[in-house]
Amino acid sequence: MSVVVVGANHRTAPLDLLERMAVTGDRLPKLLHDLDSGEHTSEVVVLATCNRTEVYLVAERFHGAYREVRDFFADLTFLPPERFAESLYVHYDEQAVRHLFEVSAGLDSAVPGEHEILGQVGDAWDAARTEGTARRGLNLLFRHALEVGKRARTETSIARHVTSVSQAAVILAGDHLGGLDGARAVLVGAGAMGRGMGSFLADAGVSELVVANRTVERAEELARTAAAGRDQLVTRGIGLDDLADELHDADVLFAATGAPGVIVTEGMVRPGVADRDRELLIVDIAVPRDVDHALAGLDGVQLLDMDAVAAFTEAGVAERRREVSAVRDIVDAELTRFTAVTNAREVAPVVTALRDRAENVRAAELERAAGRLSGLTVEQREAVEALTRGLVAKLLHDPTVRLKEAAGSSRGDRLADSLRDLFDLFDLS
Repeated sequence: MSVVVVGANHRTAPLDLLERMAVTGDRLPKLLHDLDSGEHTSEVVVLATCNRTEVYLVAERFHGAYREVRDFFADLTFLPPERFAESLYVHYDEQAVRHLFEVSAGLDSAVPGEHEILGQVGDAWDAARTEGTARRGLNLLFRHALEVGKRARTETSIARHVTSVSQAAVILAGDHLGGLDGARAVLVGAGAMGRGMGSFLADAGVSELVVANRTVERAEELARTAAAGRDQLVTRGIGLDDLADELHDADVLFAATGAPGVIVTEGMVRPGVADRDRELLIVDIAVPRDVDHALAGLDGVQLLDMDAVAAFTEAGVAERRREVSAVRDIVDAELTRFTAVTNAREVAPVVTALRDRAENVRAAELERAAGRLSGLTVEQREAVEALTRGLVAKLLHDPTVRLKEAAGSSRGDRLADSLRDLFDLFDLS
């Protein structure tokens, strides 16, 4: 199989382009099936996070598959390919596998070693399996990638200290406000990022946490979870319609939903900051952005987005970067192991078919000679059986070894094709 990844992330694309490339959960099934139905594509997984949108696929023809993914991004962004082509990266075969392993290990994140990405890789794979667009090839790849991510976090210190974008956003807000102890925080979003941020805010010592969400029940559930075991913390869950009323006394507003567009508008915020005696800090880590970026110019508001969070984490990861070398060693070792496993799987059907064909010929010849062997004793028949099996095994030993050694190379492909032709092994199902 030929594995290809085409995508864009926080390093290659500006935030406004990443917003256009964002894939929300309700759109994902259709997009997976659209990609999977391509002429040159046989399997697909889409990994979409706040920092990246990547398409992993098994390609029948590389250039044809790339054009299909490029057209997918054109439809997704409503932009002609020339407007975003320079922001795309493309990796195939070993480099595509290495890229996914590095993503899972947290080496390619805005916050090195972040823990959220491992769950996001798993979620992307689960979605593709549910829709039937991840099959034998990508299932093997993504299962191995999750193992790489777990090894990196258990065997190195890459995931210690700041471990996610959510945590980095909370620390960044604390730096701007001189600490969050006793602060009043409003959190928009009760999804995965919101849950992580709610926990970090509670640990940071905020005195009050208001969670706003489209579904009030989910907001209330997150509020209760954040308050569990923290008697000093006051929490409430509200609907988005009540958000504006909460901003007058808030110190900081965090936005972290998976919505496809703006949630926090200028009309919501302006009345809440009109007669305040201090700025309202807003930290928006959603992609697409939850907060109308026009608020950056509103008096009484300081707006920080993912670019600010990425810059902050980039400046404070020296200790974590010391672990990068150890994580890369893990990636290298797992890449070698994955290559060996996949190569063995590639030639296994040919080897099995060759041995089955030889055994069928051996058994048929013994059957033809049954009349001439009828006078043999049981012991003599067993000796003939063992002798013929041994001859077949010895004859097939060298071709089998050489095929396995060359697996995964162009020579291996030629040897496999030759065996199929010579021994008529075309039906390997």
